Amino acid sequence: MVNSRGEVIGVNTAIIRPAQGICFAIASNLAHWVAGWLIKDGRIRRSFIGVAGQTVPLLRTLVRHYRLAIEFGVLVTQLEDSSPAARGGLRNGDIIIACDEKPTPSVHALHKLLTADRVGESTGLTVLRGVEHLHLAVIPHEMPA
Repeated sequence: MVNSRGEVIGVNTAIIRPAQGICFAIASNLAHWVAGWLIKDGRIRRSFIGVAGQTVPLLRTLVRHYRLAIEFGVLVTQLEDSSPAARGGLRNGDIIIACDEKPTPSVHALHKLLTADRVGESTGLTVLRGVEHLHLAVIPHEMPA
């Protein structure tokens, strides 16, 4: 996929021809990142903490009280037994607001921070549990293929 200046802005991943040629694509910067890792290692490594989550708005009073830079976080909706997150003390219902001091206002932002270099390394998660502001240490594993 190219823009009007001929610059690559995305890579098509699926096309629905009967629907007037609607295309789904990934951004060119993500494709560039993936290509670099494939050339270097022959595969993509990601770290894994064992949670399912969804992006949720934070209570305005908590944002003000803790002087948070974000208004959204990642609600932990499911926690795998014996996962790195469970061993680190994370619970269902916690809201992840930072990973090693970097804000996580969305599931996508958290996923981008869980890179290969975090595998086996202690990673700090900042969470809201009810009205408590907690710091937990999690040691991510490599995501299973």
